[in-house]
Amino acid sequence: MKSARRIASSPLFVLLAFAAGCATVAPPPTELPEIRPGYVAGYLDKAAYPDSRALLPPPPAAGSAALAADEAAERAARALRDGPRGRLAAQDAELRFPKAAGHFACALGLAVSAEATPHLNMLLRRVRMDASRATDAAKDHYRRPRPFMVTKEKTCVPKDEARMKPDAYPSGHASIGWAWALTLAEVAPERGGAILARGLAYGESRVVCGVHWRSDLEAGRIMGAATVARLHADPVYAAQVAEARREVLAAWAAGAKPAGDCEAEARALATGP
Repeated sequence: MKSARRIASSPLFVLLAFAAGCATVAPPPTELPEIRPGYVAGYLDKAAYPDSRALLPPPPAAGSAALAADEAAERAARALRDGPRGRLAAQDAELRFPKAAGHFACALGLAVSAEATPHLNMLLRRVRMDASRATDAAKDHYRRPRPFMVTKEKTCVPKDEARMKPDAYPSGHASIGWAWALTLAEVAPERGGAILARGLAYGESRVVCGVHWRSDLEAGRIMGAATVARLHADPVYAAQVAEARREVLAAWAAGAKPAGDCEAEARALATGP
């Protein structure tokens, strides 16, 4: 009996038992019903979302140096709004699939679609929802006005302005973009540098557009990272990352390329901010 207990508690036994448990996880789905057009449910239940109110400090206070830095960054970004960087920022605003599947295509080096890379596509769709919902508690609590609501300046997404709420802090787009970048860097570590750089730029697009302050982005990235950390404990997410990795390697081997104009994207990103 003592011998059996020693075996059961040994590190090797625990590792083998964990591996056996992982082997019983059903293959992750590549199709899910949409909860609204363009969106599917995430991997996490609501109770599993990181607590943004507990993790984040309040947004910059009136008269603070941090708020002055936010305002300076907003003024500097206006000069980019009517140029190539502003046009890319407007494209980055899209979160609905299938269009949103293309944001990291150049950084990843291949086109992402439900047809060609179904696991990778579903991975991005589900991470998108988890990283967005993780920001809700702080957004609802702080109710921070967006830059264009304060400055009365135009944005690069005028058609979206009417439906936007004063919930700038933290940025949901920055959370999603950073969660996407961290996840894709796991799927394709060979292109990790380009992917992470694109994730940072994806958040910066919100300042360029005039719909978020820079401190909103910083807080959003914290929530994106916290979301991915929590997702690492989810076996379905882990299985989908592994399947997406296999798809990416096969696509690269077959000579897959991005569908968009990556040279134009690079030129736009090179202009700032």
